[in-house]
Amino acid sequence: MHSDDSNTTRRRVLLGLGTGATVGLAGCGGNSGTGGDEDADTSTEDEEDTSMGNDTESEEPTGSANIRVAHMSPNAPNVDVYVDGSAVLEDVPFGAVSEYLEVPAGERTVEITAAGDADTSVFDGPVTVETDTDYTVAAAGELGEMADQTFEPLVLEDDDSSPGSDTARVRTVHVSPDAPTVDITLASNGDSLFDGVAYGQSGYVEVPAGDYTLQIRGDTEGNDGDVVADFDVSLAGGQVYTAFAAGYLSPDDEPGDAPFDLLVSADTNGGMVSTDPANLRVSHMSPNAPNVDVYVDDSVVLEDVPFGATSDYLELPAGDRAVEITAAGDPETSVFSGDVTVEADADYTVAAIGELGDDAGEAFRPLILEDDNSNPGGDTARVRAVHVSPDAPAVDITANSTGDALFDGVAFGESDYVEVPANDYTLQIRGDTESNDGDVVADFDVSLNGGQVYTAFAAGYLTPDDEPQDVSFDLLVAQDTDGMSG
Repeated sequence: MHSDDSNTTRRRVLLGLGTGATVGLAGCGGNSGTGGDEDADTSTEDEEDTSMGNDTESEEPTGSANIRVAHMSPNAPNVDVYVDGSAVLEDVPFGAVSEYLEVPAGERTVEITAAGDADTSVFDGPVTVETDTDYTVAAAGELGEMADQTFEPLVLEDDDSSPGSDTARVRTVHVSPDAPTVDITLASNGDSLFDGVAYGQSGYVEVPAGDYTLQIRGDTEGNDGDVVADFDVSLAGGQVYTAFAAGYLSPDDEPGDAPFDLLVSADTNGGMVSTDPANLRVSHMSPNAPNVDVYVDDSVVLEDVPFGATSDYLELPAGDRAVEITAAGDPETSVFSGDVTVEADADYTVAAIGELGDDAGEAFRPLILEDDNSNPGGDTARVRAVHVSPDAPAVDITANSTGDALFDGVAFGESDYVEVPANDYTLQIRGDTESNDGDVVADFDVSLNGGQVYTAFAAGYLTPDDEPQDVSFDLLVAQDTDGMSG
């Protein structure tokens, strides 16, 4: 995310929850999320709080606790973490949150060193953990004499109990050394989730499961300060999350170049939750359907899309998206409405395929494809064939120059990738045979550039005179990594 001194945004299209309910404020300190300055110190419990009732002071508690480590120091190198002299995590980069580690309850010695350099210790001290309790030890602050916030571990007691199947529990932790006290609000209605969270403070709040755009604002009494950044998150019911406001708000003025970000960990389901979007495009490959409009989460994103067109990619929040396809200009005539699940940092094509009408050979439906747009290499092209011709049988696709089969036995609705040397090709569409030597029903010239990815839709009708629409068979090639190709 790019940050500057003015207004940094990470807006994604198609969000508008409109939850309607006012979400209660979470306090900025402590582990309960109920607030109050008295809770601001989340480091460790007093020693007497961890004693075992009437046991003698020297007796170690029984049972175990769970600890995980979050690296949130933006100018610190990758680190190794030791507990009681044993390395438990190695080469942890900034922004990473480990899985929970089971350790004996009691006073544990935690040491954080530069990765691979056990002699360069940046913290070494005791951390007291109680039986059957979960903790996060966040390496926060900065290294160096000019640090705005001194490097230290922030010890948080985690509430990973179930919030209920339709509710998510979210904790925010302010670990951005150069950011002022902040409010966190919902973009959909301006409600405040967290009020006046200062550096090193944290708090929990529970919200209905759903998709949210969280706005980070400078703290004001009315929670209406300037939005310095916003982030899209998907929160599942029954789960607990921690959102670390981390990095530098103005990295150009700081000792590290880690920009401000909201790093979200799924505390009860492991791993990090990406606030990055998914990318989705739509292809109209239904030969007897009219031009269409496409809605995502009730917002129109594409209008008057004709047969054969493939849109550019649209950014949208990861998670379950409600997709609807209607006749162009007629939102009441819906030909498809349903959920499509997309993951962060992934590319998808939703192809409208099949036919409308009672006599359809192949029923109208969306074909959801996950796109591999990674670089195939400078001298190589990656090509995907997608069979969307309702009246065509399974086909083989061969290269005219050699007769080699690029795709074997592709049936309606099926697809596959192949990588080939960058070059000009004549692609032959054949009826599927065991030896890939069936009659050629059509051939098409294509130019495939190195380092690019393409999708070739075998579309239209093989025998249009016998079908409900006069749309001839064609090979419609989309250049996935750089717009459209003919």
